[in-house]
Amino acid sequence: MQQKIIILDFGSQTTQLIGRRVRELDTFCEILPYNKFPKDDPTVIGVILSGSPYSVHDPEAFKVDLSQFVGRIPVLGICYGAQFISHTLGGRVEKTDSREYGRANLTSFDVSNPLFSGFEQNSQVWMSHGDTITEIPDGFEVIGSTKDVKNAAFWCPGEKLASCQSVSGSQIVNSKSSNSKSIWAVQFHPEVFHTLQGKTLLKNFVVDICGSRQEWSAASFVDTTVAELKEQLGDDRVILGLSGGVDSSVAAVLLNRAIGSRLTCIFVDHGMLRKNEFQQVMDDYRGLGLNVIGVDASEKFFADLAGVTDPEQKRKIIGRDFVEVFNAEAQKIVNSKSSNSKCRWLAQGTIYPDRIESLNITGKVIKSHHNVGGLPKEMNLQLCEPLKWLFKDEVRRVGRQLKMPEHLITRHPFPGPGLAVRILGDITPEKVRILQDADDIYIRGLREYVDTDGVTLYDKIWQAGAILLSTVRSVGVMGDERTYEHPVALRAVTSTDAMTADWAHLPYDFMAKVSNEIINKVRGVNRVCYDISSKPPATIEWE
Repeated sequence: MQQKIIILDFGSQTTQLIGRRVRELDTFCEILPYNKFPKDDPTVIGVILSGSPYSVHDPEAFKVDLSQFVGRIPVLGICYGAQFISHTLGGRVEKTDSREYGRANLTSFDVSNPLFSGFEQNSQVWMSHGDTITEIPDGFEVIGSTKDVKNAAFWCPGEKLASCQSVSGSQIVNSKSSNSKSIWAVQFHPEVFHTLQGKTLLKNFVVDICGSRQEWSAASFVDTTVAELKEQLGDDRVILGLSGGVDSSVAAVLLNRAIGSRLTCIFVDHGMLRKNEFQQVMDDYRGLGLNVIGVDASEKFFADLAGVTDPEQKRKIIGRDFVEVFNAEAQKIVNSKSSNSKCRWLAQGTIYPDRIESLNITGKVIKSHHNVGGLPKEMNLQLCEPLKWLFKDEVRRVGRQLKMPEHLITRHPFPGPGLAVRILGDITPEKVRILQDADDIYIRGLREYVDTDGVTLYDKIWQAGAILLSTVRSVGVMGDERTYEHPVALRAVTSTDAMTADWAHLPYDFMAKVSNEIINKVRGVNRVCYDISSKPPATIEWE
């Protein structure tokens, strides 16, 4: 029976990061809306309450019935989670004159408390809140303080929980069982990088307090998922849309291990892939033993995009055309009489952040994903998502476990609409050619440049690409002649999950070499710029 930690999401931007930290401890976790705690699930060994953009005093603040789990399993409240615990159980949470934000140090903490086992004196933590906990509930004890925050960490031992009541007067724990589990709360964020011993704190909670057996690994995932796919799919055939990216590629190899030739992959070329990418990816997939069909539909896409300049309209046209082309190829497979088994499934490389981002805890769309939200009715297929519980870094670990080529596993994210969203203005084959050539020089340069620590620039950054400013022309001089051509902007960012990103500080000698090579070799470009915007406020892609 697989153990799990439940993370109840109150809307914090770092909720996903809590999940990733728990997974790094080889422990399965599930992020759920604050009001969706699973009742009577014996696999749940602990609960973490996330932060929130709300104050506990806001009328619209999210609330959860603590009696569902308090006393039954260990609980850890983080930031808003800590404030909610205090506020609900009779403590006091008040507005501060100014937000407590940034680095702080634990000037004192209870070294005997299991949550702080292994902590160093004066350990740095990260604060981010507008309210502060001025009084903790009866029965609770302070176990950590900073210079400015007395109640930075507190807990209630299990044997004292029976005396705890909510502010409404209802009993939180109905019996004085000696088996009652304790509850912890911290005002700081242990999940973020700036809390230097945050991983230690989470390990103390997940492993030592909750009792995780740490059985969640890439190897166990592959073995379990292959067995589940065999049972789920039986003798049916499956269709999978490949993009060349990490997620769909790993999903394809995983399915191929489970059902072999009964998997058919479709790779659509909309004409806006990187230079020579269509053939390179097709060769990679065939080398992996995949049954893959390549479809060159570039003429249709270019025709439908002619004259379109609005970014959102470009995306919609590409998305619509992709579905049409993919569905047409898929129907050929569904209707084929060449096999005794029926094609009943469409597989997708959906990963966990796709599903979390698509709907927030209020049910409103935050960011739509092409592979989340169901299938076109006319396809009449069931959905298979073998990676739906994985974060991006876990997908890469699974890829390595499957012995996939490293260049496929470490491939940077690439937008579904391809270079269409990296060309400002309308799309033409000539503009795509210019950008492909410039981008090829840039990406090859990143792969070839080995930094002083022996790691290539490509492997150091999260995502990189070139952007063609085709709506702009700049004056230049080449060979004693005046030029009036397009600028190209280069973009490279560092990130862990693309939710936030910082611009990559690339070496000057590399930038000079790449700029010179692009201007000299790419006809139509006479100027190269570098984008030094972070996300937020900018996005990674320009459109």
